[in-house]
Amino acid sequence: MGYRHDVRVRYVDCDAQKVVYNAHYLTFVDDAFDCWLRELHTDFESLGWEVMLKAAAITWDGPAHLAEILTIDAAVTRWGNTSLDVGSSGSVGDRPVFESTITYVVVDNDLRPVPIPDALRSHLGV
Repeated sequence: MGYRHDVRVRYVDCDAQKVVYNAHYLTFVDDAFDCWLRELHTDFESLGWEVMLKAAAITWDGPAHLAEILTIDAAVTRWGNTSLDVGSSGSVGDRPVFESTITYVVVDNDLRPVPIPDALRSHLGV
């Protein structure tokens, strides 16, 4: 099970080389994951837990340009007790643009790690 999210590349997303600035890929991936979470509950933070980024890695494969539609496909690639890895790939049509792995930690309202809720595991596709 996974999630697909489309992003239209805006002028503000591009750098002087006229391609998406590298740091924006993290924003795109985090936004895709947030949208995926909000399909579980639009105010999931009210459930007593939150998800925080712990680590991020991106491999760039090719450029995305202004006004292109960047499709992000995401899936959980590792489950831990309190953390999970989400692997994402971004492409414009059939052209690969990037791959990433983000480690998220589930925390309580005091930002302490807590076990991953069963509802979250189920929603993200255990």
